[in-house]
This record gives sequence, structure tokens and C-alpha cells, in this order.
Amino acid sequence: MAYEVTATRRRPQRFEDMVGQDFVVATLQKSIAAGKIAPAYLFSGPRGCGKTSSARILAKALNCEQGPGTTPCGVCSYCTEITRGSSLDVIEIDGASNTSVNDVRQIKDEVQFPPNACRYKVYIIDEVHMLSTSAFNALLKTIEEPPPYVIFIFATTELHKVPATIKSRCQQFNFRLVPAEQLHTVLSEAARESGIHADDEALFWIAREATGSVRDAYTLFDQVAAFSDGHITFEKIRDKLGLVGVDQINPLAEACAEKRSADALIELDTILQNGVSIEQFVADTADYFRSLLLISSGVQKEVLLGQNSERFSAKVLALWSPVQIERALALVLQLYRDIRYSLDPRFELELVVSRLSWITDYVSSADMKTALVRARLVLERGATGPFPEADLTSETSVPVTVREQEAENHIENPFAEFKRKLGAEISVEPKLEAPDPPVGENEVATEVPSSVINTVSFPELKEALVSFFQSTKNMLATGLAQSYDWKDEQEVVSFCVEKPLVYTLLKQESAAITAEISRLLGKKKTVDVRLINAGPATADTESDEIPAQVDMIKRLFKGTIL
Repeated sequence: MAYEVTATRRRPQRFEDMVGQDFVVATLQKSIAAGKIAPAYLFSGPRGCGKTSSARILAKALNCEQGPGTTPCGVCSYCTEITRGSSLDVIEIDGASNTSVNDVRQIKDEVQFPPNACRYKVYIIDEVHMLSTSAFNALLKTIEEPPPYVIFIFATTELHKVPATIKSRCQQFNFRLVPAEQLHTVLSEAARESGIHADDEALFWIAREATGSVRDAYTLFDQVAAFSDGHITFEKIRDKLGLVGVDQINPLAEACAEKRSADALIELDTILQNGVSIEQFVADTADYFRSLLLISSGVQKEVLLGQNSERFSAKVLALWSPVQIERALALVLQLYRDIRYSLDPRFELELVVSRLSWITDYVSSADMKTALVRARLVLERGATGPFPEADLTSETSVPVTVREQEAENHIENPFAEFKRKLGAEISVEPKLEAPDPPVGENEVATEVPSSVINTVSFPELKEALVSFFQSTKNMLATGLAQSYDWKDEQEVVSFCVEKPLVYTLLKQESAAITAEISRLLGKKKTVDVRLINAGPATADTESDEIPAQVDMIKRLFKGTIL
């Protein structure tokens, strides 16, 4: 007998032989068993999923000598004629080559005659979306009210091109892509029937490459079996088809993970010198990083990885975090989009390999935000931790005293992670603790805590205040530095300023100034800020006027000038 390809030899002959289309099979069988036969069916779905095979099985089930039944016998004259394609009552039409109104008019004339021998006259129109608009319109009346012995079965891979007027007159069945596990099963059966020994890893690779199409899986299986000498292995597939295997990519990825860009480029050149195309290398590298990302997330399913997880480098998984592997995958996917417009695809590939060599230092935006929040908390609290998780995600933080807890627990500085990722030497000096604020905005505390003692003399008071507020309120420290003529008038400390803006700022902060003066001098004091006019308008007073540009920005952003 002449050689028969696996896709034809294993074409389903019964509904039970259909792979991955349980909904379609169950619905059709129950409809036949109940005698509820529709005048028109519309089968849609990807290529190689069984649309035409289902149409033929449905025609055999309706016309079988033992039927109509849910399972055709497959041995009667009607079933064998339909299987061979020689039945006069089951007409298969290629929609791509019979697109005109005249072809549809011929069908309309033929349906007036009853079937020659079978129970039903079945028209199977494949790729029905290729019919012209006029041809579709000519079919409307026929498929809506055909003779009782006529059934139309339409098959298409592009359902969106079929007019809504046709869809509404048909029972629609959407065929799905077949899962890789089921493709692996049918490929194992095909190999066993052919007397071929096939490794599971090789069959899983074929199933993944078929992307859900049974016919594509069988076609690729026949191609691989032709050069495998009775034993299909992944190594033979890799060598014969020019693929880049995991064993070849592992050294390159390890060199990138260890920041050895020169070694990575040498490994790349070795792979390309073996005749591997750049496009194939990019595709295999993208698949490699995708598998690494799945493994780093805890996925070990071989059907998803395409091969055993132990083949992938443990060193790369240890050096790169899932975020860094995701970044590497994004770079390779972007490379695939760029090389088609590149001056030299190899230049683009070498550039990406060089960039992969510093992925180890890559810091995600989420990690950067966490580090910056930690830095802000260190600056605000003047301590090194610990910081609750809520403080790292909130926009504002509540000051707390943590020095005692740090002394007791010897907590490690949380800023170390920030320094490690950014490679920056950052030191933060703890700030002085301010006393509890007064009750009101301008009210002075009624008494000075007994623990506070006199720490400075009055001549040193101004300098001490400026030094204290520089770490907390820099604008206030600058305003105090511009003051002069300080006087100690029993319970009142007075001083003068010349600029109205400085005067307003100091008056607003008089409560904080009063509290600090009382603490430094060891006795209750109040503050009297005096504005001294410098005389007629001078260059300094003119400079206090708000420029037109600043005023415009203030009104635009609804801000306030301090």
C-alpha cells in the first residue's frame, strides 16, 4: 500500500475519536439521539482541530444503515462511501474556489432533487468565509427553509468574516485548541502504532510546537520520525532542525548572570558559528527565559516547560531573582521585534547579550520605592528601625521613638539593602529629639519639664537655635539667622527682623521657637518678634516684591509663597 501520512491515517471516524472537543461531541450526539436535526450547522475554530472530520462523522451518523445514531457503524456502504469521499449524497465544496453566485445557484438547483440512496443530502462547505457577499445572500433563503432531506454544514477558521445573517440561521459550534497533554497522548499512540520509540521530552516538544492543532502535531511528528531512525529524542530534533538547546544556552546565561560579558559574547559567537540563525536563537532564548521564569515561580510541569526542569542552570536561578528573569525575557522579546528593521541583526543581538550581563544589578521600580521609603523613614525618625510593613507602603509616616528598641535588640540598619542595591555609601546622622509641641499654635507651654536644665547662655542662644532647626526646619533656621538685636527682657526674649516674609514665618513658628528657647535657657520664656522698617524703598525691599513669573506660577498651581 502507498504511504499514508499520520494525519490522514488517524483522522477520526467516530465522535468518540475526536480529541479535545467534548462540548461539540456531546451536543451533536444528544441532538441525533433526540431526532432534533438542524437544517444548517456552522463549525468554527483554529486549523487542524477537527471541523471537517466532525462534518463527515455527522454525515455518516445521519446516513448510516444502522442509524440515525450517535455512532456510525463505519462498515456499511454508506459509511465507507462517505469516508472515501465518493458518496453522491454527501457533497464537499471548497469555499475558496467556489465563491461566486453561479456556484450557489447550482446548489439551489440541486437541493430540489432528493438524495440518490442516503437518508439525507449533506452539503459540507469548507472555508465558507471565502464566499462573496452576493453568494452569501443567495444562500439565505435556502438554508433558512431547505427541503427536509437537505442539511448544510459550514466550516471556517475566520468566523468574523461570516455575515450575521448566515450565523443567525445556523447552529454554531466553536472548536477549541487541543491541550498539550492530550496531544502528547495521541502522539504516543501514533508512535506506538508506527513501531517508533519516542521519548516523552521529544513528544512534549512536538505537542508545544503544534500550538493546539492536531494536524500540525501529526505533520511535525512525521517529519521528525523521518530522520530519527526509529527512536525520536530531543537531541536529534535539536541537531537536525537547527534548534538552540538548553545545554547551549546555559553557559551563555551563566556568563551573563556572573557579569562576564566577554565570555557571554564568545559563547554567542560559538552558537552562531554552528549555523544557527539569529531568529531561531532569539526564539529559543525567549523560550529559555520563559521556562526559567516559570521554574523560579515554582512551576515544574513538564508540559509547560517543554522539557525536564533539571536541564536548566541552577546557577542562573540562584543569581537572578524572578524580577530580573522577567526583565531578561522582556529584552529578548523586544529584540525579536527590533531585528526585522535593524541595520544588522547580529549587532542588535550582541547589544542585548551585553545588556543581559548587568541584569544582576537591575532594581525594579517596586524595590526602588521600598528603598526610598526606608530612606525617608530613616531621615524622619532619626533611627535605624524596625519599620512595620505598613510604613513602607503608606504615603505618610507617624514618627515613633525606636532608639531604645534598637539598643535592646541590636537591629541591623534597614538602609543596608538600599545601599547594596544602589551601590551607594549613604550615612544618616540621627537628629535631635524635639520636645512635645505646645497645645495651641501660638500658646506657650505652661511649665518647663523638670528634666530640662540650662544648656546655653543667652549670647549663645541664637546660634544654638539656628543649629537646632537646621535639621528639622531649614526655612525657620534661615529666618532666625537673619534676625538681630536679641534682648533678654525678664520673661520675654525679643529680636528684630527687617523683611516682612521673614517676620511672617517667625510669627507662625513662634510656638516652636518659644519651646526651644525655654528648653535651652532652662526657664519659661516668651518670644517677641519685631519688624523694623529699613526706611524708604531700597534694593532689598524691592527684591521682596513677587515677580510676575512667580505670581503666575503661584496662581497656576494654587500655591503659597513662604
